[in-house]
Amino acid sequence: MNIKDQNQTKDNLHKKKMKKLKKNIDASIDAANIKRGIGVLLTGNGKGKSTSAFGMVMRSLGYNYKIGIVQFIKGQQLSGEEIYLRDKCPDVTFHQMNTGFTWETQDRTFDTAAAEKSWAIAESMLQDESYHLVVLDELTYMLSFKYLDEGRIINSLQNRPIEQSVVVTGRGGGSALTEWADTVSEIKEIKHAYNEGIMARKGIDL
Repeated sequence: MNIKDQNQTKDNLHKKKMKKLKKNIDASIDAANIKRGIGVLLTGNGKGKSTSAFGMVMRSLGYNYKIGIVQFIKGQQLSGEEIYLRDKCPDVTFHQMNTGFTWETQDRTFDTAAAEKSWAIAESMLQDESYHLVVLDELTYMLSFKYLDEGRIINSLQNRPIEQSVVVTGRGGGSALTEWADTVSEIKEIKHAYNEGIMARKGIDL
């Protein structure tokens, strides 16, 4: 078989493979006919959970949707997303627990009170159908440290407006959150620059 015939054979095989792939993808698209908001849980010990959540924030902003963001844990150190959203996106409702990391405060009573206050704000968003997307960043730690009641959180997530989507981030979270979510992605750490002594970098880590 000459080179021309070999190339033709490869082209035919590729076309056949792509035709089959398209058929499968089209069937999957046709089967997805339920229209409602979704619950997304981004967990795991790898870098990129909050980054992914804020990627969905950018997508929603592209459609001029109303967005609510509550960040648990973070707050004492400025991040790029906070700077940008507060300066460029005044219509985005942005709240931070503003206590920093729990291992820095070392005050359970203080942290629990701050978590309750932040959850009250999140809960109001989850009852407001005008919010297209609500991001609950690092919420899983509030469950791990038992600062918030799991049943109350799951109930609010389950009974939110039908068109509203919610993204929850953080390591762990427990089986109840996993069961609630429509989409669960676990980000696995293979390597991390921090473990090599490289400082956190603005625009990448902060």
